[in-house]
Amino acid sequence: MFQDEGRFGRISSPRRCWALGGIRPNVPSQIVREYTYAYAALSPHDGIKDSLVLPQVNASAMSLFLREVSTRHPEEFILMVMDEAGWHKAEKLTVPTNMHLVFLPPYSPELNPVEHIWESIRENWFGNEAFESMDGVEDQWVKALFGLENDPAMVRGLTAFPSIISINMNAT
Repeated sequence: MFQDEGRFGRISSPRRCWALGGIRPNVPSQIVREYTYAYAALSPHDGIKDSLVLPQVNASAMSLFLREVSTRHPEEFILMVMDEAGWHKAEKLTVPTNMHLVFLPPYSPELNPVEHIWESIRENWFGNEAFESMDGVEDQWVKALFGLENDPAMVRGLTAFPSIISINMNAT
């Protein structure tokens, strides 16, 4: 599985949108520096995705997420591929017994398929939106993440790079 965290908040970023010719669309925009984080782990091969929305990124939140993934897949040994964020290597990090962590090279987000999940959520769930409160942001996060967890074909389509597919097909 590949793992990453995404930060979303109340700062909006205007995006392209459709409008009738000659009409300029009115797109809400705001700059409010409040954030929440989603932790996601996925398997590009079969589209399985696990996620949690948590208020911060640190070793205890990461330990909680790893424990949740481990609990959801108790009969599997999980090779978790992730970047080298400080909380991923913290001494206080608790790694479940059915999991081993492997780290991507520094400054290589293009190697992590979870980045495509964040792009899709930003485009399809948060584009041209302004939220009244963090509750609205979290509600939108949960809808997006839950929708993707229930659609393995979409997750696979967004994250299964051709090289991963060919490696997996050649291994069987």
